[in-house]
Amino acid sequence: MKNFITQVLEKYDLLELIGWIDIIFILFEVSIIIFSSWLISRILRRVITSVESRLADRAIGDDIKRIQTLSRVLRYIATVIIVMITLMTVLAGFGVSVAPFLATAGVAGIAVGFGAQSLVKDYFTGFVMLIEDQIRQGDIVDIAGKTGTVEEVTLRYIRLRDYEGVVHFVPNSAISVVTNRTRSFAYSVIDINVSYDENIGRVNEVLQQIAQEMRADPVYSAMILDDLEIAGIEKFADSSITLRSRIKVVAMYQGPIRREFQGRVKVAFERENISIPYPHLVIADMPSRSS
Repeated sequence: MKNFITQVLEKYDLLELIGWIDIIFILFEVSIIIFSSWLISRILRRVITSVESRLADRAIGDDIKRIQTLSRVLRYIATVIIVMITLMTVLAGFGVSVAPFLATAGVAGIAVGFGAQSLVKDYFTGFVMLIEDQIRQGDIVDIAGKTGTVEEVTLRYIRLRDYEGVVHFVPNSAISVVTNRTRSFAYSVIDINVSYDENIGRVNEVLQQIAQEMRADPVYSAMILDDLEIAGIEKFADSSITLRSRIKVVAMYQGPIRREFQGRVKVAFERENISIPYPHLVIADMPSRSS
């Protein structure tokens, strides 16, 4: 095609336009490369989304969140690879040799690697966490001293939103221990303080009755997986006995179940005249000093 246009220009004595023809062809090739990259990117994203939907339809429970997290990361990786290949192809289209850049990038990468070890560790740790399925989008976790709901998982960082709505960006390299509160089930641990004068057996009966009422309540029945388990006396305090118990619940519902149970304990103890002790401070009148 280019040779044909050159022959036409020679025939009509328009050789001064050959330089512009070269530029037009280069721009045309670059446009095709960019369009092809965009098209491939769209196709890959649709394929990943389609596979995600099919796997999610067959998945059960927490596996859905894992599929969504991996799908998000795969889209990110695919985008980065396509952008890099497109950039190198465009440079080659303009006649720029890519080989020196690759060689320089290799040497510079080694030099930068020593100064960016934490960044490399971010990506490596993020990759391992995804493979081992430690964190998924939507989980409630404790990492690097921060607690919150996972809003985004990438190979470099994890974005958390805590109870107050504050957003934390935690680099993966800063994560040494992951405490995940949203896997299958959890226990809502409840400590109740009663007076030394109370009958422990009677108190346990009241606690069991409260738990049974909650399991019969349609608002909380789906959250509770088993009956109340009373461990017994946890400790002897100065003015009270601490009874420890726990309820097996669906993950993420430890807090709501504990707060509701404690509220019902307050009402039931008042009805049954069971004393909940609290410290008293008595200040005696000081005798006045006579002059």
